[in-house]
This record gives sequence, structure tokens and C-alpha cells, in this order.
Amino acid sequence: MEASELKEKLSNLSIWKKNGQRAPHKPLLILLGLAQLQQNRRILPYALVREKLKKLLMEFGPPRQSYHPEEPFVRLTKDGIWKLSNPVDKKHFSDKQLLAQQIEGGFSEEVLDLLQYNEAVLQELAELLLNEHFPETIHQDILDEIGLDFSSRKLRRRDPGFRNRILKAYEYSCAVCGFNVRLGHTLVGVDAAHIQWHQAGGPDIEENGIALCSLHHKMFDRGVFMITPESELLVAEQAHGTYGFQEWLMRYHGKPIRSPIHPDYEPKEKFIQWHVKEVFREPARYHRVL
Repeated sequence: MEASELKEKLSNLSIWKKNGQRAPHKPLLILLGLAQLQQNRRILPYALVREKLKKLLMEFGPPRQSYHPEEPFVRLTKDGIWKLSNPVDKKHFSDKQLLAQQIEGGFSEEVLDLLQYNEAVLQELAELLLNEHFPETIHQDILDEIGLDFSSRKLRRRDPGFRNRILKAYEYSCAVCGFNVRLGHTLVGVDAAHIQWHQAGGPDIEENGIALCSLHHKMFDRGVFMITPESELLVAEQAHGTYGFQEWLMRYHGKPIRSPIHPDYEPKEKFIQWHVKEVFREPARYHRVL
């Protein structure tokens, strides 16, 4: 298998899609497999993958009532890059069954032959998966969690048009805290954030963007806070801390964010609801409505 063929397979993974819902199960499993391969582990017992993948889904997947690492572990075999140690009925299988039968999984021999001693291709594949399924703000968090180690990373070029339009709409200031530091004539540390992630089909339009400082951008993409249809900021109950928690989060809890320069640029409710459902770590903290 050539590197180009493998990249094409990863770009065309059979991923469940419905109404913009996120399903990062296969990408996270492959990233985990790449990390284990980098540590010379070719065969992965489901019992090992189960705990690691479940944690990844809880941290970087959409909030759900339950998590099912068994699904990608079995269904990735349909994509021609993953194999199991024993046959499994793909229509009727369960977490308990995989554990009881001590099923193991791993990349196919063709993939292993390509990646075993090719760190450059391994990194390219990891970057491809990160860029296609997750916003840049959390790429390093994912790499750190799964244990993938790269000496240098190639950052994806972002559309300057979208960035410029969003920053202009919010007068080049963070919509939460107003941060707008410049070095000479250059704005530093203020980003154009997608409300519905670009990787999840979010369009590059003003109604799906908001200007956020780097800190609030990362917290927004991790689901630490949400924006309501009334443009109020609400902090997740799970969020806590000591230094900085009050100053950078709770002081804005229940308060309106800055409005854009024109009503047409206000965030659309459908994009806000996507973020609440697919990213925000519900429930929100209590807020007294006066």
C-alpha cells in the first residue's frame, strides 16, 4: 500500500452522519493506534483500547449519555485498514463479547509495512485526521492524551477571509473579555472561532463566527462555556478552578457577550444549538434570572 492510498482511505472513512452530529470514534481509534504503533505495539487487546478510547470519547467527542468504544473497534474493519484477531459478527456484537473472547485488533499488514519505520508518513496521517475532524485549538490536547510525540508539526493554513470578516464584525476584540492587544499594527491573540466547527460542516460566514481571545477560544472549543440564543455566556457545571476561574470565566457567567457591528452578523441559533449539543459539557451552572 502506498502512502497516497492510505491517506485517501483515511479521508473517506465510513463515518455515521446525521443532522451534523459528530462521530469521531474511528478517527480517535486510528490516532490511538498510531500512537501505540509509535511505541512498537502492533497488536492491541480490546481490553486495553476500551479504556483509552472511552476516555478519548468522553474528552474530545460530543457529550453523550453512554460511550461505545466497541463500535469503532469492530466497524473500522470495513475501511480496509484494520483487522481483528478472530471473526466477529458485525451485526451482533457487544462490549462484553469482545472482552470475554479476548479480541485483539490492529492495523492490517499492508498498513503496518508502510508505517512501521516511517515516522514522517505516520505524522502526516495524524495531521490529516486532526485537521479533518477537530479544531486546531485542541490538536495538541489530543496528541498529549494519546501519547503521540512529534518533534515538529505543520499547522493547517486557515482561510484569511473568514478571519478578517469575523474580527472586523467584532471590532478586533474578544467578544467575551474585550482583549485586543496589538504589537505595532498586528493584532495578537484574538482568533476567529467557528461556532459550528468547520470540520463538522460549519460554514465560513459571519453568523457562524465569533471573535475570541486564544484563551476563550480554546475553552469554547472544549465546551467549558456556551453562548445562548440570547447571546449570554453560561459556564458548565463541570468547570472549576482556583486562580483564573473567577477572573476569566465566572465574572462573565450569565452576562451578554459583545455584539457584532451589525445585527446580520449575530450568531444564528442553529449554529449555537449545534455547539450546545455537540461540544458544550452540559449542564450549565445555575444563573439567577432577574
